[in-house]
Amino acid sequence: MKMGQEGYRGLVVWQKAKELVLQIYAETNKFPHSEVFGLTSQLRRAALSVPANIAEGKERQHDKEFVQFLYIARGSLAEVEVFLEIAKDLDYLTVGGFNRLEKQTSEVGKLINGLINSLK
Repeated sequence: MKMGQEGYRGLVVWQKAKELVLQIYAETNKFPHSEVFGLTSQLRRAALSVPANIAEGKERQHDKEFVQFLYIARGSLAEVEVFLEIAKDLDYLTVGGFNRLEKQTSEVGKLINGLINSLK
């Protein structure tokens, strides 16, 4: 890490995306065991991709590259939204659990969009 810089860990968007991952892991622990290689795995993979792409992009040399990784993170976040909707429809998530995750997902999306706009 460069002197005086926090890197990706200092980004609120990365912090919020990481919190979303932790919440998704907690909720998917309650999914049926039969979904461990299905929806659970897909949802976790997509969620993990969001902070990972934010971190990777932040560590690139140029803002243009960072923006490209933010677009990838935003795409992964859209996958998360779809998988959460399906999990809710299958009654794997309670309404309260879905609403909390949906709120967090929306917040992360707004932060990603704001960062993209500030870097363009």
